[in-house]
Amino acid sequence: MKIAFVGKGGSGKTTLSSLFVRHLAATGAPVVAIDADINQHLGAALGLDDADAAALPALGEHLPLIKDHLRGANPRIASADQMIKTTPPGEGSRLLRVREDNPVYDACARPVELDGGAVRLMVTGPFTDADLGVACYHSKTGAVELCLNHLVDGRDEYVVVDMTAGSDSFASGMFTRFDITFLVAEPTRKGVSVYRQYKEYARDYGVTLKVVGNKVQGQDDLDFLRDQVGDDLLVTVGHSDWVRAMEKGRPPRFELLEEVNGRALRTLHTAADATYGLRDWARYTRQMVHFHLKNAHSWGNERTGADLAAQVDPGFVLGEEVTAPA
Repeated sequence: MKIAFVGKGGSGKTTLSSLFVRHLAATGAPVVAIDADINQHLGAALGLDDADAAALPALGEHLPLIKDHLRGANPRIASADQMIKTTPPGEGSRLLRVREDNPVYDACARPVELDGGAVRLMVTGPFTDADLGVACYHSKTGAVELCLNHLVDGRDEYVVVDMTAGSDSFASGMFTRFDITFLVAEPTRKGVSVYRQYKEYARDYGVTLKVVGNKVQGQDDLDFLRDQVGDDLLVTVGHSDWVRAMEKGRPPRFELLEEVNGRALRTLHTAADATYGLRDWARYTRQMVHFHLKNAHSWGNERTGADLAAQVDPGFVLGEEVTAPA
């Protein structure tokens, strides 16, 4: 299952996404965790020290390798240089799978040991001073979008993405790449404003959106969220001494997480699993093509000097049964 955590800056989405990754690891599930936020904090939230977190390889720095691998033997793509972030797979493309070993994971993923097992962690890389005036952060998340376009995950396999804050997620079609999106919202007007934006933007794309109320301290906070987001409110999370210890770099064993917060994570897990039966690979593929053609027309054709619409394989539908060249 592909799962996104979104929300305004400071809402707690990175903390909650890291807790969910820890929860999945404790169940023994295979997990790929991706930090796609401009503030690269997921590694630290998963227990890496500053040096190890800083040493994680950035996806954007390995884009030529990623493109070359995913292109495979697809005859519709003349060269890896002509692939853009929205290029969809077709006959002959290589695909990524959660459990496999491949050159992309070798170069860009690192194992992180957690209670109960290890997860693969991938990061976009930070937005540095060298990027100012040259590129926007969306160019860095393009590597994530390209990988998600070529990723096939099955039941009880999980890809968890900590997305960039606010409504910046809508700068590309990446917001449609997920089975479920958890929007982390505080019980404040600013906290729910991102929810309203997300709900409006995603309305026409069949995005499954659920709200996780964070920093909820009492009935008044709960009533406020229920009034603002209605049935989209899935669960709420309050204060956690376990999280406070984790943020100090001294996390207890995960099994010691407060039971009320453990139940909240199990609720998220159940909600994510419930979307498996709703998967529509044909719609998923159509959405990839839609955003690819949109990007090709607006900037891709001019940048690459090619007609990128020709990359679309009209007979190809991504799905679990699709095989790809070795």
